[in-house]
Amino acid sequence: MKIYNTLTKKTEEFHSNVPNEVGIYVCGPTVYDYFHIGNARSFIMADIIRRYFEYKAFKVTYVMNLTDIDDKIIKKAQNENLAFREISEKYINAFFSDLEKLKVKKADFYPRPTENIDEIIELIKRLIEKEIAYNVDGNVFYDVSRFPEYGKLSGKKIDELESGSRVEINIQKKNPLDFALWKKAKEGEPFWNSPWGKGRPGWHVECSAMSMKYLNTPIDIHAGGSDLIFPHHENEIAQSEAVIGKNFVNYWMHFGFLNIQNEKMSKSTGNFFTAREILIKYSAEAIRLFFAQTHYAGPLNFSEDVLFGAQKGLEKLTNLIEKVEDQLKLKNHSSIIPEFEFSKYKIDFESAMDDNFNTPQAIAVIFDFIREINKIISENDDNLDFSFYQKIKDFLVPTTGNVLGILVWGNQEATFQESREDELIKLLIKLRLNAKQEKNFVLADKIRDELKNLGVILKDEKDKTTYKKQKLLEI
Repeated sequence: MKIYNTLTKKTEEFHSNVPNEVGIYVCGPTVYDYFHIGNARSFIMADIIRRYFEYKAFKVTYVMNLTDIDDKIIKKAQNENLAFREISEKYINAFFSDLEKLKVKKADFYPRPTENIDEIIELIKRLIEKEIAYNVDGNVFYDVSRFPEYGKLSGKKIDELESGSRVEINIQKKNPLDFALWKKAKEGEPFWNSPWGKGRPGWHVECSAMSMKYLNTPIDIHAGGSDLIFPHHENEIAQSEAVIGKNFVNYWMHFGFLNIQNEKMSKSTGNFFTAREILIKYSAEAIRLFFAQTHYAGPLNFSEDVLFGAQKGLEKLTNLIEKVEDQLKLKNHSSIIPEFEFSKYKIDFESAMDDNFNTPQAIAVIFDFIREINKIISENDDNLDFSFYQKIKDFLVPTTGNVLGILVWGNQEATFQESREDELIKLLIKLRLNAKQEKNFVLADKIRDELKNLGVILKDEKDKTTYKKQKLLEI
């Protein structure tokens, strides 16, 4: 298996620290809003990589952090007059809900900074002891000049960064590039006690402390979006290696940007769609296929036309699955067992995935398989032996289902339809709330009554509306 390593700028043979085991750390979201479809690309492609290691019989330890304290979270909490934990919990719950709908497998650990303050403080203390970090009036900074290899991941050089620095001026810093490990609490901000006073951790140090807590160093794989290479992952390397005195991560993997009309999708510019918005119109399988049709490291231009094309392409797979299911139920025993090299497609699929997780090529193998199988089925007019259809299933379930996550087998379609139904109900509840706020009570009552007729009972509570679905009697 070969992986492109951002650190060495080379495609390298993969070797884990422990044979047949792999530790993977993926940078997760800052939970102040619903994650957008660009974030979803990273989460889904990391999920496919994790699934392929499992397919190859690796024991995987998969860790994804949830940044639950941050300037953006504090600002949103202040704007909405809520406690920061209310904001973070709301969007953590939404994050888990949306990941489940996207068929992303649960991580083994979801560490949060607020639950690992002791580990973060200990790491900062060790950096201060080594005189690599310094405290100025309760703010602790990392001294970039003390780490000679700073810039080795991104390829940036300190002198060039300094000369072109647009870092916000902070007179407390020795160097404009120095970054915060601990931030002194401002009036009204959440804080934790530390040797340097009341405050909270900086963003970069959180991932260093938590990744090293849950995974042995050097960590096998550390992954995240390309926008995290600098400064986030660069700073993680500097902090971690300054303390442990050895390599922090063996393989750095980064996912390409998702663009809209060739511009990076970004919340800061308003140029984005949330994952839950897209899930209302398209299945998780179509979204996963859309992402997997482009290599994880390359840029991907988002358009609904392309996503619609993925949905249509998925129909070829779905039609074959329905045919196979029908034939397996019949358990037809026939003398017609055509010669077909199932093993060839398995080898080709694995060769593609072993080559730096080349999902576009892996998908091409799948659709070549579908085309050839459909040709055989058409030529034999439903007179194929049961065992032939079983072999089709035996190939598709591990590859297309377990690895790529684009296979819907059995009653999984019903589960998807139910999740889409729930999203539509929530949309109608939101429209009803807007109507009530505008004192359009006729429309609000009509929405409530029509939902009731469909078996959806609304219950208005103090600060929210809940619903319950009842089974309608068939007449």
